[in-house]
Amino acid sequence: MIRSFFGVASALAIGGTPVAAAQALPAQVSTGAGYHVARRISVGGEGGWDYLTYDPARHHLFLSHGTQVEVVDPDAGLVVGRIPETPGVHGIALAPALGRGFISNGRDSSVTVFDLATLATVAKVRVTGRNPDAIMFDSATGRVFTFNGGGQSATAIDGAADSVVGTLALGGKPEFAVADGRGGAFVNIEDRSEIVSFDTRSLTIRARWPMTGCEEPSALAYDPAHQRLFAGCANQRLTVVDATSGRVVTSAPIGEGVDAGAFDPATGLVFASTGDGHLSVLREQAPDSLTPVASVETQRGARTMALDPVTHRVFVVTAAFGPPPAPTPDHPRPRPSIVPGSFEVLVLEP
Repeated sequence: MIRSFFGVASALAIGGTPVAAAQALPAQVSTGAGYHVARRISVGGEGGWDYLTYDPARHHLFLSHGTQVEVVDPDAGLVVGRIPETPGVHGIALAPALGRGFISNGRDSSVTVFDLATLATVAKVRVTGRNPDAIMFDSATGRVFTFNGGGQSATAIDGAADSVVGTLALGGKPEFAVADGRGGAFVNIEDRSEIVSFDTRSLTIRARWPMTGCEEPSALAYDPAHQRLFAGCANQRLTVVDATSGRVVTSAPIGEGVDAGAFDPATGLVFASTGDGHLSVLREQAPDSLTPVASVETQRGARTMALDPVTHRVFVVTAAFGPPPAPTPDHPRPRPSIVPGSFEVLVLEP
């Protein structure tokens, strides 16, 4: 798969318990065809980036960036805080019931625990596998899960006690994961092109499902009402999987270089952000139907995203790129350089 210029990323899923679709949807968000870049927020600084996560209660957008997490208020258009000392930062998971957030640090194989209200770091937990990448909070157990790319495993952490409670071997390189809110979770296994279903209480694998027609799945989102998974694939497809049986239901085309996705339960829209500079908008017409609605131009490199489930805004991040450095024997195809100070958030509105 063509990876990002700035690390490995995946997807965001909205919700953890079944949510009924809203009735009488506002016209401006009912079709999805009106999405456009309405605003840009300059963040600046240096370094690469990965996941972003939105807290609708506090209107905070968390951005992994270099060795810190930037906190942006999209309404004010300002950086309102930073969480430092997160080496090799990948993802941010939020646990509103605990008043805490959790950050996966790939470089030192740890999780930074912070206070959602003050943004102060309250603990650091060492995980059991190398390079924790994706991170997920499971409301059913109160556990935080890191998905360790170097260890081909998941580490379970007690979200209140800041202690590791177990490790689950996954048998391949995990990408993003989503929880169903009932003690189950699903994770993409990128190098095997499959989804693993596992029990978040017993830390046992329930099933392995091959992803027919999907190469190297990375992005993953979930519709809890219809129990459907949406996997973004390297071969420019968004694949729908029945989360009860593993059956591949259907698929639809998306852009190139997918690295994140989201599902909006209020509108039935599915989103996939791609590094070629597009946001694919699709509609779940029925549990077994997925219809492309729009391909919205964003900017090259804007392949990670977050969704505001209240306003239905979508956030993507990127930067300007300069020429790549000279090739070396160790790096024969170097990535383009990132222009310092150009990191920004693009706000897409319906």
